Order: sequence, then structure tokens, then C-alpha cells
Amino acid sequence: MAELEPYEIHAVRYAHNANATTRENFLGGDPHETPMPLDYFVWAIRGNGRTIIFDTGFDEAMAKKRKRQFLRSPGEGLKCIGIDPDGVEDVVVSHMHYDHCGNYDLFPRAKYHLQDTEMAYCTGRCMCHPTLRVPFELDDVVSMVGKVFTGRVAFHDGDSEFAPGITLHKVGGHSKGLQVMRVWTRRGWMVLASDASHFYANMENGRPFHLVHNVEEVLESYNRCYSLASERSGVIPGHDPKTLDLYPASAPGLEGIAVRLDADPRG
Repeated sequence: MAELEPYEIHAVRYAHNANATTRENFLGGDPHETPMPLDYFVWAIRGNGRTIIFDTGFDEAMAKKRKRQFLRSPGEGLKCIGIDPDGVEDVVVSHMHYDHCGNYDLFPRAKYHLQDTEMAYCTGRCMCHPTLRVPFELDDVVSMVGKVFTGRVAFHDGDSEFAPGITLHKVGGHSKGLQVMRVWTRRGWMVLASDASHFYANMENGRPFHLVHNVEEVLESYNRCYSLASERSGVIPGHDPKTLDLYPASAPGLEGIAVRLDADPRG
């Protein structure tokens, strides 16, 4: 990849769940139930003449419905790092759970990229089961169907090259068609895992998050993500507040709002 300029990656925090515990964050619970909050992020990949958004988060109304602490609009967070949502042309959706595919009017020019399997899953027979519907929202799914009919969705089937230095990989597990993104950076290959692993502890200890479609695929996805990255520290989980401690702010004054993931981690 020497001929390709490395991309920069930013994690933008927009919401928080202060009430989560270890019991909720590990399949089978935890014998030592302690607080284990979640953060909610969208990610921005910038370089080589491109700006790509990975996942789109949820809005304030959804935060109230789901009892999450809403900190700022993902659009506001992106503007803090110099990205105008109106100008974004590509959005990659890791999966169709409510906290990864909302704000569907935020990127009016964008084409959305997701896996065939995920779209079939969230519009098919499995949604007849209330238990499987829990992490999905009707309006999010209907909005994506609308984008299909207006030519604004590009489907991917398994692994694919998204752009030079960026690849998408279907891993499933947490949701049937979940995909992760591999990005070439100054640190080598990094992997935005989204909900393939909510926390560093999920993948480090082989203990999946409690909400799963297929446990085997979740466990295998940890190995897959590690194999795709140049080093294990280059795999970034989807909801771990530790991310904000490990990486420097994207710019002065943005501490706790946006961090630069392609910078060297602390410690």
C-alpha cells in the first residue's frame, strides 16, 4: 500500500448509556455485576479525496424512546471535525440495528452500502418474531427500503473492496449481515468492528455481548477482525468508552467528542 496515502479515522461520540452493567454486556451475565457504561459512536474515514461515514447513529427522539443519554447530533459531531453531512457521498452501514442506521435524512447526497444478508434479514420472516425485532426500528427499515427504490443503496455480498485501501467484510454474528470495515492507515491496517465486538473485553476474553444472532459467528468474528488488522490494537470495538481514553482528541477542544483512531494509542 506504499503508493496509497493512509486514511485518517475519527470516532465521534454522540450518546451514552450510563446505566449498563456487566450483566447486560456479556452473554450469560456476569457473577460480579458492576457498572459498565456504553458509548455510541459514528466513524469518519477521510483521505485520498474521499470522506466516508461508517454508521449513522440515532437521533434525540430515539434516545428518549430507548432511554439513552443523547449528547449531540452525529451531524453536529461531524461538523466539529470539518465534515459537512450535506457533502458526504458514501455511508457504510454495518448493520440495521437502531443505533447504527438512524438519522436517515442527515446525508441527502449519500449512497448507502450494506450487506444483502442484512437487508433480507430485517425485511424478512425473522422480523415476525418479537424477540428478534427488539434491536430494529420500523422507520429505519422503511427508510432504507425507500432508498433502495430511489437508487441510493449499493448492496455487498460478503467481502468486497470498497475503495483503494478500504475493504468490507461480512462477519455476521451479532446481526445476520453485520459487516466490518478494514482501512489502511499510518498504523497499517485497522478494523472498525462496530458491533462485532461492543467492548475490548468481549473479544479479548471471548465473551460475546448478550444480544446475538449466532454465537459461533460472533466468536469467529473476533479472530477474523484480528486477522484483518496489522496488529490487535488496531481493532476498534463499537461501544467502549475506553476508546476515548486510548486516543487523542481529533482537534484541541474536542476531548470527549471526537478522537483520532489512526494516532498511536496511549499506553
